[in-house]
Amino acid sequence: MKVLLNIDRDYEETKVIIECPELDDSVQGVLDFIKGQETEFLVGKDGDMQHILKPGDIHYFHTEKEGVVAVTAAGSFRLKEKLYELEKILPTNKFIRLSKSVIANLHEMSRFEASFNGTLCVYFKSGAKEYVSRTYVNSIKEALKMNRRKSE
Repeated sequence: MKVLLNIDRDYEETKVIIECPELDDSVQGVLDFIKGQETEFLVGKDGDMQHILKPGDIHYFHTEKEGVVAVTAAGSFRLKEKLYELEKILPTNKFIRLSKSVIANLHEMSRFEASFNGTLCVYFKSGAKEYVSRTYVNSIKEALKMNRRKSE
């Protein structure tokens, strides 16, 4: 992989251009790193108080009646963002969609339990659990490299 850096005071803003024949893991890693730098924090509400939340501290996001909630070790916080907006700004190497209503931090998961109907139950380090719908089971397996035997 070639890396070119052009520093010139005439540039008004920083621009990153990636030219590649295909989107492989190394390119995706660069994209995720850049995305991670853009999203340094989120603002969550707990009652009248607003809290600054670091994405890495969030165990998972889920929808409730009135919006999206971020769950951390310190508690639950209501966010302004929608799940699809969070999915666009969070790095894909750390956060993954579990269902239409849940996005999880891969680094906060502790174990999985298979269900009889083809879904998975995900247990977090905090003790909380969420279910992975069948639609997202393969993407979870891929993210965790559970399909290694098939690809080798």
